[in-house]
Amino acid sequence: MRKFLVVLDDSRECLNAMRFAAMRASNTGGGVAILSVIPPDEFNHWIGVGNVMREEARERIHAHFEVFAKWMRDKQGVDPELVIREGQPVDEIISQVREDPDIGVLVLGAGTDKKGPGPLVTQLTRNSGNLPIPITIVPGDLSKERLEAIT
Repeated sequence: MRKFLVVLDDSRECLNAMRFAAMRASNTGGGVAILSVIPPDEFNHWIGVGNVMREEARERIHAHFEVFAKWMRDKQGVDPELVIREGQPVDEIISQVREDPDIGVLVLGAGTDKKGPGPLVTQLTRNSGNLPIPITIVPGDLSKERLEAIT
């Protein structure tokens, strides 16, 4: 089954990327893999403090994932999987794409502010020629109705 890989982070545009991935998966019989990356710089403390912070980060990720997963299951009939990796976000996204042959599309949300689409979109589009799958970039300000119409 082809899976849509979408990145779970604290950005506003993440919501539309999640919606798009779930709707496309539902409409095409695919699946959704939700990837969250914990950057290593969050744990540059003493070992004990770093371990506590890492566990707290994982708990936050699971809580956010459950909100999206419930919506995907209830509204789209899609049961997403959660993948948590630690490292630099772009490197971990690329690694996940290369390690999971079922991933067919990477879905990213684009920011809407004047600074640009966001660091993930900027960095991953630069590397898009080296990825074995296409990238879909979802504008962060698309309405739910427009998302439904295009998926």
